[in-house]
Amino acid sequence: MTILDAIILGLVEGITEYLPVSSTGHLIIASWLLGLLDDPARKPAIDSFNVIIQGGAILAVIGLYWPRCKMMLRGLVGRDANGLGLFVKLVVAFMPAAVLGVLFDDWIEERLFAPVPVLMALGGLYSATQIPVDAVPDLVNIQVQVVTEAGTLPPLEVERLITYPVELAVSGLPDVEEVRSISRLGISLVTIVFREGTDILRARQLVAERLPAAKAAMAQADADPQLGTLSTALGEILQFEVKGAGQSLMDLRSILEWDIAPVMRTVPGVTDINSHGGFAKSYEVQVDPDRMSSHGISLAEVLEALNRNNASTGGGYIVKNGEQRFIRGESLLQSIDDIEKVIVRSPAGGVPVLIRNIGSVAVAPLVRQGAATRDGRGEIVTGMVMMIRGENSRRVVTAAKEKLEEVRRTLPPGVDLEILYDRSDLIARTLDTVLHNLAEGGLFVIGVLLVLLGNIRAGLIVSLAIPLSMLFAANVMWAVGIPASLMSLGAIDFGLVVDS
Repeated sequence: MTILDAIILGLVEGITEYLPVSSTGHLIIASWLLGLLDDPARKPAIDSFNVIIQGGAILAVIGLYWPRCKMMLRGLVGRDANGLGLFVKLVVAFMPAAVLGVLFDDWIEERLFAPVPVLMALGGLYSATQIPVDAVPDLVNIQVQVVTEAGTLPPLEVERLITYPVELAVSGLPDVEEVRSISRLGISLVTIVFREGTDILRARQLVAERLPAAKAAMAQADADPQLGTLSTALGEILQFEVKGAGQSLMDLRSILEWDIAPVMRTVPGVTDINSHGGFAKSYEVQVDPDRMSSHGISLAEVLEALNRNNASTGGGYIVKNGEQRFIRGESLLQSIDDIEKVIVRSPAGGVPVLIRNIGSVAVAPLVRQGAATRDGRGEIVTGMVMMIRGENSRRVVTAAKEKLEEVRRTLPPGVDLEILYDRSDLIARTLDTVLHNLAEGGLFVIGVLLVLLGNIRAGLIVSLAIPLSMLFAANVMWAVGIPASLMSLGAIDFGLVVDS
């Protein structure tokens, strides 16, 4: 029996795992196949049986991954660029072995069969380093969310004036399976679900092209529909607390949003930093209705005056003594005193009416709808790092923690950062358990084969199917985009346990 026949025998024996027979039945089938392989007269029958087994395995894989196979077929006919890219990755992953098998079949079988699985195993080692790693698989479908703030509108008006124009604008997009929405007080959320296999970036581009039309159809002039973050429910990978002695919750929130979040967004794989807790700082103009009425000033005039006096503009340049001197006008409001001096109305020949004449200005928090607490010691300010969909969470978490240490050194004295939740701990524990089970199951199967076959050489040859199949599976997982998680690696581990 050649090495090739032994490998074929191992593959056939592995396929028989899925037959409704016991491990003893597997050994009987394996022994029968050994007898057939040793009989030259039955070689044609074995070859035919081999073709049937391989064809059945190919059909099983196609049936299991039919959505991706269908996407590749659409890519081959020029209808899906993402499917064409997936097909190219598969070709790159398996073409070397296929070319060698076609051109040098007999020579490889007799003299150089070993390097072929070695090359594919090396490719599997490389693929294993490129596969996204996470504790659990991300089962969220391909969806794009459109978020629109609607001020203080009640849910019924939000549905009629905000949500419906967005739903109408995104209707008719290609590959859309479902459009659903939620309308609440002051906010509209529309979710567009695309067909499985659609490129998420292409889907977001398609939706973004319809947002101007949706905005034009809204009755609320200040409504501005925006795309939701490029993340999923499993995108929360790192949470940290911003704390500092002598700092108010408003100051800590400002440090998080203006000093920490912009730097953390530069980490590759991070899409956003969500802020929780504290108070969002704002400058509040508290007008007095009686004073406004006495001056005959409306609220619209106050808003217009604030907008008009909070801007910068350019005035070109003038040439003096052979030099160009640029002209610019600055009127940005920078303090409470600046806001109080804003002119609301300037009657001809009269005294200008300022903001301080009709009200007061104070630093006040925006109206909030929630709070964050910890360990019963009161409110805190936390930031949540959101990962881009499909990224390698272990790499992103590591890079985010390194960047967080850099940010820590630039914070004001007394302000510190403390990590509350770290996804890498869960990933490490999960993968440690699965990999230990894989190693123990593989060693147990190898031991059973060595004992029952009674031949160390034959047992080792057949046992090669275990590590090689794991590495070959890594090639396929990388090619089709399956992450290494508790579900995918656990399925391989379960197969080893069944085999044992």
